[in-house]
Amino acid sequence: MNRFALLLAVPLLAGCNVHSKTPADSDENVTIHADESGQIAFNLPFAEGHVKVPATMMHSGNIDIDGVKLMPGSSVTGFSVLAGDKSANVNMAFTAPASPDEVRSYYFGQFKKQGVEVALAGDAVSGKTKDGSPFIVRVTPAANGSQGKIEVQDKD
Repeated sequence: MNRFALLLAVPLLAGCNVHSKTPADSDENVTIHADESGQIAFNLPFAEGHVKVPATMMHSGNIDIDGVKLMPGSSVTGFSVLAGDKSANVNMAFTAPASPDEVRSYYFGQFKKQGVEVALAGDAVSGKTKDGSPFIVRVTPAANGSQGKIEVQDKD
């Protein structure tokens, strides 16, 4: 997961507002935050800055967790990554055009098909990825369907 966070950051450095850091000012943590409008802020061990990408790039994100994609018709509305020495947390917000029950059923069924340990409780689907990282998909009602948040924790 830490490698994923660093690879995600590399394309962000092209054509953006970047400030280099001195070694005394840096740590080994990586943070990346993006919102629905395409504003992305990053803080890397060697640089920090922000970049604006087209909002459509955010909405049509190609997300894959152990072979499970976002529910068809869903849009990414934001994400954040915090990666440190031995762990990484990825949080992603999304909207879906279906009811919360349909969205939870979709994720539960898709993870089961992939052989992923998964459970359904209340407003959430939770489990562990194939590499043992815990995840949770929380889904609540929204004006035009549902809104949700996917959280994945990885410890290396």
